[in-house]
Amino acid sequence: MTGPAPGSEPVTDNEPPVRALCVAMPALNEEKLIRQSLQALAAQLHEEFTLVVVDNGSTDATREIVADFARHHPAMDVRLIHERQKGTGAAADTGMRFGALHGARWLARTDADCLPAADWTLRIMEAFDDGLEMIAGQLNPRLDEGLGRASRWLMLLAVEVASFFGRIRPGNKGDGYLGPYQMLPGCNMAITAELYLRSGGFPRTSIEDLHEDRALSNRVRKLTRAYALRRNVVVYGSSRRVQAWGLPNTLAWYADHRFRPDHVDIR
Repeated sequence: MTGPAPGSEPVTDNEPPVRALCVAMPALNEEKLIRQSLQALAAQLHEEFTLVVVDNGSTDATREIVADFARHHPAMDVRLIHERQKGTGAAADTGMRFGALHGARWLARTDADCLPAADWTLRIMEAFDDGLEMIAGQLNPRLDEGLGRASRWLMLLAVEVASFFGRIRPGNKGDGYLGPYQMLPGCNMAITAELYLRSGGFPRTSIEDLHEDRALSNRVRKLTRAYALRRNVVVYGSSRRVQAWGLPNTLAWYADHRFRPDHVDIR
């Protein structure tokens, strides 16, 4: 599947090519946090990348903030595109596919409520240089959301527990897999453009229906063993779901949707 993503704005021939590394960032009503995420990307030690922000139907000032940021950072290649189909999977696929179809060799993804470490893109490129085709990064809780040290350690432990249970989860086992299951944080991952297209990419779903990062990991496992966790590829993620739902309910949500909240898009 190499054509334009259904539901997205059409890919046009007059779009200028992107840089070799393309970072996709889905965004929906993220006016509170997206400027900080953009600033973190502007501070990257490895500056040679294109940022594709995929607006997923925002009704707040998200688009205006991105456009204003791009005007004030002319040396940074920032693209703002739109995806009409609601869903993190749909928006992420649109951004990744935009990069792959406009000349990127490598793709990465983070989210609009996250803060990539200053060496994030640098470490990603080092991992690609080592021969990896897909990289899972280390997800740490943000330090600016009022969580105490004990709560942050609990969240880190929860990520490790979730990774362990992912390896023994029946849904992640079966015939045709070339390697073990690797938990893939959607907000901190990277993949070659060739492998992304060959695997079919993120399923174009909403997060209420399917965790698109788990699905992509399992698709890739049937094609290659050249994937791994790199703990020095660090993104600081928002704890707003944990603060809204509590840690047990959040883990149940991410595990298999045993917890079904009324509102998923916590803002």
